[in-house]
Amino acid sequence: MQDEESLVRRAQQRDQEAFAQLYEEHFDRIYRYVALKIGDKTEAEDMTQQVFLNALQSISSFKWKGTPFSAWLFRIAHNQVVDYLRKKTKHAAAPLDETRASSDSNPQLMAEHTLDIEQLLQATKKLTKAQQEVISLRFAGELSIAEVAKVMGKSEGAVKALQHSAIVALRKILSVT
Repeated sequence: MQDEESLVRRAQQRDQEAFAQLYEEHFDRIYRYVALKIGDKTEAEDMTQQVFLNALQSISSFKWKGTPFSAWLFRIAHNQVVDYLRKKTKHAAAPLDETRASSDSNPQLMAEHTLDIEQLLQATKKLTKAQQEVISLRFAGELSIAEVAKVMGKSEGAVKALQHSAIVALRKILSVT
């Protein structure tokens, strides 16, 4: 398995196989991040595809500066989300439904799971924008504290503090409901 830096260098030289591997490695995390931010699975799929199209078009401008490639992708995704939310006049997005139906699924458990996700989404909307971003990047995007700090342009200490305050706020919000 080649390291990420050599994959990116190959992709910068228009190696389709290298970019495809980067796509496979990062798609799910970028998708979860976008889906959590906008709350619409179908639109999130389209936006995630657009993130990777934008990345492909501008990969030659990516420079290694101690920042992982994933942080660059999350910055592109963040910009896409901001543009999307700015253009959207009504915020009547369908709630995110992370349940995956299978033939042996328990409908009651699926309904409870859906309710839990909806409650969490509603609670997350009550956080500050910075707290929402940290929660999205850390838990939906599965980024480390260091990676979140680079994406957000903050220190690791600031990210830890934001994450802590966000989790405390979420616990408080969810315990009331």
